[in-house]
Amino acid sequence: MKKPGSVEAYIEEHTHFSEALKVLRSVITSTELEEHIKWNAPVYSLQGKNIIGLGAHKNHFGIWFFNGVFLKDEQNLLVTAQEKTKGLRQMRFESINDINKKTVLVYVKEAIENQKLGKEIKPEKTTSVVIPKALKNLFQSDAAMQTSFKMLTPYKQKEYCEYIETAKRDITVISRLEKIKPMILTGIGLNDKYKNG
Repeated sequence: MKKPGSVEAYIEEHTHFSEALKVLRSVITSTELEEHIKWNAPVYSLQGKNIIGLGAHKNHFGIWFFNGVFLKDEQNLLVTAQEKTKGLRQMRFESINDINKKTVLVYVKEAIENQKLGKEIKPEKTTSVVIPKALKNLFQSDAAMQTSFKMLTPYKQKEYCEYIETAKRDITVISRLEKIKPMILTGIGLNDKYKNG
């Protein structure tokens, strides 16, 4: 999928949900939030802090709240997207008919208020990185690789370690090692290409 140049372009790309996305967008933009494209999707922020994202997938669309964990969620509408995203919560819809604009606005306004009150999950600082055996073996046979790895930030080191650690089969470990070798040597983080804007 090509990178959208604007929120309008993003909405037009998702033709099966474009009308519904326009409805959600109109609710969000009725507030003081600023609209941007970030991570190839519409993101809404307040004083430089991300509050809400708008997105469409194959079978659903919706908005996500970056610090949704602090929302009261009295209507029980929010879902946790992934285990590793501690604060993120999604409000998912399958049809334009599922959208109650007043309810959505209540959640959006609460998210804005929470941000103003300073309610946000701070990223955990990782002090030590546990290096998997496959990476240790690589470093023993390649001093330049080890030196390059040590020059990476702890966060980038952790990303690489988790990437190798989560490979279930030996063949996957080998292919992942081959993929990351040139990246480590050039000082690139595993997910740097996705971190734009």
